[in-house]
Amino acid sequence: MNQADFQRQMNLDVEMIEERMTRFLRSCQPPYEPVLEAMRYSLLGGGKRIRPLLVLWFCRLCGGEDKDALNAACGIEMLHTYSLIHDDLPCMDNDDLRRGRPSCHKAFGEAVALLAGDGLLTMAFEAVCSCPNRERAGQAALELARFAGARGMIGGQTIDLEQEGKDTPPKLLDRLHRLKTGALIRVACRMGCILGGGSREQIHLADRYGRHLGLAFQIIDDILDVTSTTEDLGKPIGSDEQQHKTTYVTLYGLERSKELAAAQTQKALDCLEKLGNARHLVQLTNWLLERTY
Repeated sequence: MNQADFQRQMNLDVEMIEERMTRFLRSCQPPYEPVLEAMRYSLLGGGKRIRPLLVLWFCRLCGGEDKDALNAACGIEMLHTYSLIHDDLPCMDNDDLRRGRPSCHKAFGEAVALLAGDGLLTMAFEAVCSCPNRERAGQAALELARFAGARGMIGGQTIDLEQEGKDTPPKLLDRLHRLKTGALIRVACRMGCILGGGSREQIHLADRYGRHLGLAFQIIDDILDVTSTTEDLGKPIGSDEQQHKTTYVTLYGLERSKELAAAQTQKALDCLEKLGNARHLVQLTNWLLERTY
């Protein structure tokens, strides 16, 4: 499959995911309309949709069909979007721009943004639990809860807040980002395998892949924070530096960070080679290494 075919397939799958997410939002009838509008604004406001693609593509790799995992793919994107809304709040990173337009709290106010995030978080589990195979859906929901909670993504955010203004040693920086960024990427891979009926070995290899991809993803984010522009990224650049946070670039320098990202990407590709029949995932992995936004 060449790059044009890969991009076409990715666009088709993203369109399918966004259509299903729109249906979930239409089915929601909260008594306070601004909350739904804020949820819609944030969830359908763009993004790479990497996590839902991982759910779908690992499901396919394990022999499942799109219907087995599509709702869960939407669910993990809802949960990811909730985390971005809350991450942007003044009490957290205090960022005014997200996906090329005002952050949710700048557009709707802090209270509505907080509730919109809560709404997407709970809708995420509604979506995952509505997958056709209820036993697998329950297992996938449990995985998502574990990886998104205090032992996972929220734990990473906690370390991030605690380390603001401090020098973060390399091992702690890795742990921070394996949790804050990497946890949702790992669980996306695991959920796809579970919903597709994957074996324990496939889930194990998908988990290892997600660990390496998650770290590579964050290192590249840190690189882009100093080499890209606000217009290209759709979010403020240099915010970590302004908040005196340690990044891979401040710790290792730009060139060494590029080497680390490439090394983690190769380890992820090695896992895919063992899984086999993963050409979409191979191209996605290489695309993420070379991305400019």
